[in-house]
Amino acid sequence: MKLKEIRKQHNLSQLKLAIDLNMSQNTISRYENGEREPGLTELILIADYFNISIDYLLGRTDNPEVNR
Repeated sequence: MKLKEIRKQHNLSQLKLAIDLNMSQNTISRYENGEREPGLTELILIADYFNISIDYLLGRTDNPEVNR
């Protein structure tokens, strides 16, 4: 998952992202380190927050655009 890369591109700390998504900083850290996988609800929250596709977030495509 590209969460760490995307978060850093937006100059966000783990804490700021966690607060904005109503999650703990520990959860964000675990997602970034591959210790935990986000569920569908969390994937949608993260993708919507950054306005990117879930496929891009998961590294399945290099195109961040959302097809709606």
